[in-house]
Amino acid sequence: MRFRSINPPRQAGVSLFDAVLRGAAPDGGLYVPVTIPQLGRAFFERIRSLSFPEICLEVSRAVLGEDVPDAALQEIVNSALDFPVPLVRLSSSLSILELFHGPTLAFKDFGARFMARLMAHLVCDLPRELTVLVATSGDTGSAVAHAYLGTPRIRVVILYPSGRVSEAQEKQFTTLGQNIFALEISGAFDDCQRLVKQALADAELNKKLPLSSANSINVARLIPQMFYYFSGYAQLPDTGAGPVFAVPSGNFGNLTAGLMARRMGLPAAHFLAATNANDEVPEFLRSGCFVPRASRTTLSTAMDVGNPSNFARMLDLYGGDVAAMRKDIWARSVNDEQTQRTMREVHERFGYLLDPHTAVGFTAWEIFQKEQKSPNSGVVLATAHPAKFAEVVERATGTRPAMPERLSASLVKPKRATPLPAQFAALREFLLS
Repeated sequence: MRFRSINPPRQAGVSLFDAVLRGAAPDGGLYVPVTIPQLGRAFFERIRSLSFPEICLEVSRAVLGEDVPDAALQEIVNSALDFPVPLVRLSSSLSILELFHGPTLAFKDFGARFMARLMAHLVCDLPRELTVLVATSGDTGSAVAHAYLGTPRIRVVILYPSGRVSEAQEKQFTTLGQNIFALEISGAFDDCQRLVKQALADAELNKKLPLSSANSINVARLIPQMFYYFSGYAQLPDTGAGPVFAVPSGNFGNLTAGLMARRMGLPAAHFLAATNANDEVPEFLRSGCFVPRASRTTLSTAMDVGNPSNFARMLDLYGGDVAAMRKDIWARSVNDEQTQRTMREVHERFGYLLDPHTAVGFTAWEIFQKEQKSPNSGVVLATAHPAKFAEVVERATGTRPAMPERLSASLVKPKRATPLPAQFAALREFLLS
């Protein structure tokens, strides 16, 4: 598999090693596969008989099989993806795909754990330690921190916006130590993301310090995020019609992975891009004009992104054709009032607790159904355990979600983070110190 930058002029493809370890291309663009492989008809004929790790292995073989020995790929898949991905049926036409059964109780565990093991395989012969940079609005930081904790020859530096992540999220990545370093940035998530991009594009800094990224700007994060779309499809009855996936969207890596899975052959009827008040992508699909803005603070904090990185990959997938994107993607912005109402109503109707991000996706599905009257089944991606947002869930539903032990254990540990201004010079100095 070869990878190219999305920036023109499109250069000849680079190897998996270069794409993963660089994170972003030297021209500042994001890497995408030069070609997206197709999964044959035989795979989908037997997909319902395959376990989740078996599905992951077949998809990853199609993408990475030429670059990673099969024994190593099997070890990466089996050790990274050793937790369930249950599909919970709420009605005959609606299901919740629970993506929060990994170590940090969020969907980011899929991408982070797979990427950490793939990267460890790729860097084993590097002469110097690799520094992995991560910007997080919440769940990415904890997933990456736990995935890379104790990994030899790799240190992880996590940038997060001060006061804009929940206490549970913050404690999950600021209490680990070892090779994990947390930087508390005076600014928004977009500032953290900008600083990471600046560092990766700084040629002089990269000569002194090998850098990569574990954000979804790294293509190694996107590849494993395709896996659970195939698993969700495999757990549905074989009706001959593909489902509609409702995807809570912030930086749009999750949705981009779904679109890539569809290019590989996934029978998906439609994708719903569900955002909170940060509605730049829904507005683009309405008007054809993309206008990034400063992020707005909402209850669904991990989706508070005003200039999503992966939107550029989405455009690249469709060659900039807005009309073609509209055929596959329906988008809607959901405000905090709607989010809270959905959390309350779903709990009353089904006895099911939604975190605020999943509630945004659920709300978008209900609006889509009323407007489109689609005959296809809906699959809402549940991106985080409700206990990670216990206060918000309790205010909306009157019920406090039970706290999993692995989350409560981190809350009593002391926070260790370095405050830093949202200035590249400060980040550069820290990295070189």
